[in-house]
Amino acid sequence: MARILIVEDEERIASFVAKGLSADGHRATTVGDGRVGLDHALSGDFDLMVLDIGLPGLDGFEVLDQLRSQGSRLPVIVLTARDSVSDTVSALEGGADDYVPKPFRFAELLARIRLRLRSAESAGSATSRDALEAGGVRLDLRTRRASAGGRDVELSAREFALAETLMLNAGQVLSREQLLDQVWGFDFDPGSNVVDVYVGYLRKKFGAGAITTVRGMGYRFAS
Repeated sequence: MARILIVEDEERIASFVAKGLSADGHRATTVGDGRVGLDHALSGDFDLMVLDIGLPGLDGFEVLDQLRSQGSRLPVIVLTARDSVSDTVSALEGGADDYVPKPFRFAELLARIRLRLRSAESAGSATSRDALEAGGVRLDLRTRRASAGGRDVELSAREFALAETLMLNAGQVLSREQLLDQVWGFDFDPGSNVVDVYVGYLRKKFGAGAITTVRGMGYRFAS
């Protein structure tokens, strides 16, 4: 049973999601205010948060920003009527793990929640330490800071997530499909080059030798 926080100011939607999650065996808590939702999310009492964007108090983008800036790695699925590309990118770059536009089918939302919970569980067992180090790069998982060759490196939330996934599997080849699923958790076009673009960003910041391209297979982080 997972403890799931629903931060949604539309009572009908919040109740619908909570009932569905309860029927699936989870314990759901609903909050209708962004500031209160942030306090709940930072309490450490929850395994995942479903977050609306248009909230009173603090909007969802502000909740995400403050949550990640305080070092929380709580999985967050954004659930909102704002479905423009810019809003999607803002949510994901702000630290959301997934994005489900309204109107939505509960079965799809539940599938994404299950995926995020499984990913968080396996990541938690693999990252019980506070930092990862490989190929001259260090990631502080508590403060979400990075360094390469002894110098501090600024990473976006998505860059950090990609680096973390690659470093957890340092020395192993991960396919583009695996990286899309684990880092973006989003239904990108299989032909999308988003992984290649972000690997390019990391190479510029970590050094070209940090990530090797294995032709026809994917990417490998230096061990």
